[in-house]
Amino acid sequence: MHTISVRIKSHGDADVLDLDEVPVGAPSGSEVQIRQSAIGLNFADIYQRKGAHGPHGAAPFPITPGSVGAGVVTATGPDVAGIAVGQRVACMHPGAYQVTRNVPADRVVPLPATISEQVAGATLLRGLTAEYLLRRLYVVQPADVVLVHAAAGGMGVLLSQWARALGATVIGTVGSEAKRAVALHNGCHHVIDYRETDFVSEVMALTQGKGVSVVYDAVGKDVFVPSLQCLKPCGMAINYGTASGDVEAFDLQLLHARSLIVSRPTLRTFIADAASLRGAASVLFAAVAAGQLKLEVGQTFALADVRHAHRMLEGRATTGATVLIP
Repeated sequence: MHTISVRIKSHGDADVLDLDEVPVGAPSGSEVQIRQSAIGLNFADIYQRKGAHGPHGAAPFPITPGSVGAGVVTATGPDVAGIAVGQRVACMHPGAYQVTRNVPADRVVPLPATISEQVAGATLLRGLTAEYLLRRLYVVQPADVVLVHAAAGGMGVLLSQWARALGATVIGTVGSEAKRAVALHNGCHHVIDYRETDFVSEVMALTQGKGVSVVYDAVGKDVFVPSLQCLKPCGMAINYGTASGDVEAFDLQLLHARSLIVSRPTLRTFIADAASLRGAASVLFAAVAAGQLKLEVGQTFALADVRHAHRMLEGRATTGATVLIP
C-alpha cells in the first residue's frame, strides 16, 4: 500500500517540505505498523530541516522529519509480543511525518485511557524531556530552588509545573508581561522579565545571595554563561536547547571557584532502550494522573499545512504544544 509522507530533499527553509506518496510494506519480524492520528511538531524538527545541530542523527535524502507520533496499531510483525492490533500507542522514532509507518516495537509506548492520541503526539517528546531533566539528570528535591529560562514556553511550562509539584521553589524568566502571567499560572513562584531587568541580580536577590540548585536553559547563547553566576556551589547548569544559538567555547575556569557542573544532554540517551522509554513514559503518565502535570495541545495544523506550521513555530507564533493532524 501507499501512504502520505512529508519529505525534504535538501536542507533549507519551510519550502523544502514536500508531500509525497510513498510505499509501506508489511511490518518485519520486530516491527509494528501504526496509522497515526497525531504527529508532534517540535523545535528539533526545525533544526533537522535546516541541517543544524539537534537531537537527530544524520540521514541520506530524502528525509522524513519528526520523531514522535501517536495512533492505532494496524499490524504487527511475527516476533512482536505484548502489542496488539487496535491498540492505542505513541512512538518515539525518526520519520514521524508520515500517516502510516512501520516502526520497531521497542520504540512504542502503550497509551493509558487518560492520555489521548493528540495529547501524546503533541507532548510526549517534551514530557519525556521534562522527566529526565527533573527526575534523572538532576533529581529535584523539595528544598531546591530552580531557575527555568523561557518559563512560558512549551518546555518551560512543564518544567515549572512539575518542579513545583516536587516541592521546589521555581524562578522563571520570560520576555513579556503576557508571558509573565502564563509562567505564574503554570508553577513559577517568581517570574523575571529579562527584557526589563538583569536576571542574574534578581535571582541572587530572590535567593538571598545563595543562588539556585539547577538552571534549566533552552535558550543557549544569550543566557548560558550569565546563568552560571546564578548557581550555588556544586550547582548544575543544564543547556537542553539553543533557541538563541549554540553555546560556543567558554572558559572552564568559570566553573572552578564554586565547583559548578555543566551538562548538554539529549533525550535519546535517556530513552535508548525499550525499558528506559517505557519506564520514563510510566513516570510521566503517573505525574499527569496525580495532577502534578497538565499535558495540553496548544494548537493543531493539518499535515498538508506543514510548511505553514513550521513557519509559525519558527516565528514564535505558537503557544504550548503543537500537533499535525493527518
